Amino acid sequence: MDEETRYEAVRSRDARFDGEFFFAVETTGIYCRPSCPAVTPKQRNVRYYTTAAAAQGAGFRACRRCRPDAVPGSAEWNVRADVVGRAMRMIGDGIVDREGVAGLAGRLGYSARQVQRQLTAEVGAGPVALARAQRAHTARVLLQTTDLPITEIAFASGFASVRQFNDTIRAVYAATPTELRAAAPRRGGTGRRAAAPSAGIPLRLAYRGPYQAAAVFDLLAEEAVAGVEDVSGPRGRRVYRRTLRLPYGHGIVAVDERPGGGSGGGAGGGSAGGHGGWLDARIRLGDPRDLTTAVQRLRRLFDLDADPYAVDERLGRAPRIAALVAARPGLRSPGAADPEELAVRAVVGAVRAGELVRMYGKALDAPCGTLTHVFPEPAALAEAEGGRGTLGALAAVLADGALRLDAGADRDDAQEAMLALPGMDARTVAVIRTRALGDPDVGPPGEDVPESWRPWRSYALQHLRTACRSEREETGV
Repeated sequence: MDEETRYEAVRSRDARFDGEFFFAVETTGIYCRPSCPAVTPKQRNVRYYTTAAAAQGAGFRACRRCRPDAVPGSAEWNVRADVVGRAMRMIGDGIVDREGVAGLAGRLGYSARQVQRQLTAEVGAGPVALARAQRAHTARVLLQTTDLPITEIAFASGFASVRQFNDTIRAVYAATPTELRAAAPRRGGTGRRAAAPSAGIPLRLAYRGPYQAAAVFDLLAEEAVAGVEDVSGPRGRRVYRRTLRLPYGHGIVAVDERPGGGSGGGAGGGSAGGHGGWLDARIRLGDPRDLTTAVQRLRRLFDLDADPYAVDERLGRAPRIAALVAARPGLRSPGAADPEELAVRAVVGAVRAGELVRMYGKALDAPCGTLTHVFPEPAALAEAEGGRGTLGALAAVLADGALRLDAGADRDDAQEAMLALPGMDARTVAVIRTRALGDPDVGPPGEDVPESWRPWRSYALQHLRTACRSEREETGV
């Protein structure tokens, strides 16, 4: 977009562009999301940035009214398969906090200097600045939703010291951590926040545009693996819960089906507001340092950073599925909360996966309803299977790192490695590429998938499958 188009989005407070770019006002020193309800600044005073980190690096602080750090992420990073897209996904998953810039560069196969140069040229900020902006957002969430001591929040957010934490919060929010906590809205009129992360951190997982929550929850309910997942409650008000294996421990998450912030229910039980909304979630962690990673994995599972306007505009012109797109605007292509787990499940199916959980999964110290285990690690499955069969071969290459399915994995390399495994068929690989690797443009072999559906073939197929599922429910077949 050129500056005239961006300014028109700001002038009209167009929420479709929240997270796609940020604007800053030189006369106030504040940066905002395009839909900020404040008085529109004069065009000559406005500057535009691709990321919040770039705006912060230029000396602007976050608007307290529109909270630009809480917008959905740009859909571009999930679509792109180049080094910048892969780097952005890995930074979101917390790699820089855990392994530093050297670790990020090593995973990408580039030098730290090359990664710094490419990110700065494309998004206006390097990996350290991008990770810093993410840490600040995590800190704000913990400050405003828990009563954790501020010192613990500093380290849980990924900061190396309390001084660095204090300086960053002041720079980003123009407030001290204590002031930021005091300004938090009280929930439920009780005047109290959650006592600690062990009681569950309440979060709003933002998305843009309409969102077909019912279709996503139908799929999750159909695929749920006993012991690590469950979906409960009446349709329209269901709750999805699952355990997560995370870098510092494990977690239990719950996400509500009923979207918040929309202006009503869309076709199939979604948000029809057109301007976005959120899914309410609660995350209980063994170690609060896992918050950022847990949130990003939920966002990928529910495909919350997608751009439904771009998807629907393209697929809505395809005669074969135009009616389906019109009936379910904003249909998502769900991803995976744990890519390695998804790959195993794609190979063995939900029933066998449940057996593997009981035999090799790590039991929770205290079961939480039907949630009793964390899905087994690839190393445990590789040892149990002894490298035999497709499952054993898959677990072995996942365990030794020969196959990577993390947020920054090269999709083509991963596909080639999977196709080389004994017994691995191309259709299963297509499922893994779509779900575990979050590829929006997968056309499985044997499917009638026109080239005109590019670059959203995964979404087109999701429309067809969702329509078939709905027809089966209606006919009882």
